[in-house]
Amino acid sequence: MYGVPELNLFLEERMERLLPRMTGANQFMLHGLLRMVAQIYAGEQNIYSIEMAQRWIRSRLDRTTADVYRELAERVAPLRILDKSPAYAANPGNLLRIEACFEGAYYLHLTRHPITQGRSLAELAGGKMLMMSHSYDFTTIPPTLDPQYAWMNLQHNIMDFLEGVPAERKRTLRGEDFLNNPKSQMLALFDWLGIACAPEAVEATLHPEHSPYAHVGPCGAHLGNDINFLRQPAFKQKNIKEQSLEAELPWRSDGKKLIPEVRRLAIKLGYN
Repeated sequence: MYGVPELNLFLEERMERLLPRMTGANQFMLHGLLRMVAQIYAGEQNIYSIEMAQRWIRSRLDRTTADVYRELAERVAPLRILDKSPAYAANPGNLLRIEACFEGAYYLHLTRHPITQGRSLAELAGGKMLMMSHSYDFTTIPPTLDPQYAWMNLQHNIMDFLEGVPAERKRTLRGEDFLNNPKSQMLALFDWLGIACAPEAVEATLHPEHSPYAHVGPCGAHLGNDINFLRQPAFKQKNIKEQSLEAELPWRSDGKKLIPEVRRLAIKLGYN
């Protein structure tokens, strides 16, 4: 398989509509695509190969994003692309574009406890990501930024989409279960995807730092993934204890807890 940065290609139907979305404060959303193009066509990522990648993208403005994605897939074939672009789940149309482009694609719904994920989102870029996702509690005056609403909406989008995907092509995995027992979980994923389960292959997956994308990139494309991961990409197994769904929310000062709908959804996803 070929693990890529966050490509974000399926956020639009056509390249000419995608590029304007990735300017200004959203410029970082193009970094992953720039880094991949630089790596697979120039064999390296530096300011010169990134400039080449920018020209490569601009020369394809008259194409669909699906056409561009297929071109990238053909470039790395026979390896299979593994793409984890979180922005895809923000809109059901993005997910439908994936299925339309790649019939037979496999989908791994990777979950995280709503409180721990909410804490991470609240701390990311000073809450700017929450504002961009309109994750507000409108029962207060003024409305309160609250990541549980973003968590809920993303899970609903994913689960509604997966309803139409055959059972053999989808799987849900709690991130906490993977971090607690990565090797056995990886073996199960290999079996599901039909990949040979050699011990050295499993061991290789536990060293993401070996990826050409697992570090801060060059000027003009320094992201393409979570900045905390890029600064410290080495994998560390953790012993994550189950957290209560009844705890007070650490990002709020009014003693609020998870709303009933979020608790029900978390229980459905295997959290207690």
